[in-house]
Amino acid sequence: MTRSEIAELRYAVGQLRQCVSALRSQYGEAGSVRRLENDLERLVIDTEEFEQTPPPAPARATQETIYVPDSKSDEAAWMGAQDEGLGFHSRPRTK
Repeated sequence: MTRSEIAELRYAVGQLRQCVSALRSQYGEAGSVRRLENDLERLVIDTEEFEQTPPPAPARATQETIYVPDSKSDEAAWMGAQDEGLGFHSRPRTK
């Protein structure tokens, strides 16, 4: 996260603090307002922690290429697959 992104995050948290303060003055000690205040404080703590010690960036996953052969597959493996999930055999099985 760049410095400007952190500054933008801090600005957004400040805006949120103003909104929660407005709710507090309008609704007082309502449970939902207290929960919002707790959430806001958690955001402040997490923002400061992130700024001090940012987590390591996840390693980029390398895309593994899976080779699917063009040769004909074993048809016995698909025997009865059309009936799967029906709970009964809807038609006679082929051999």
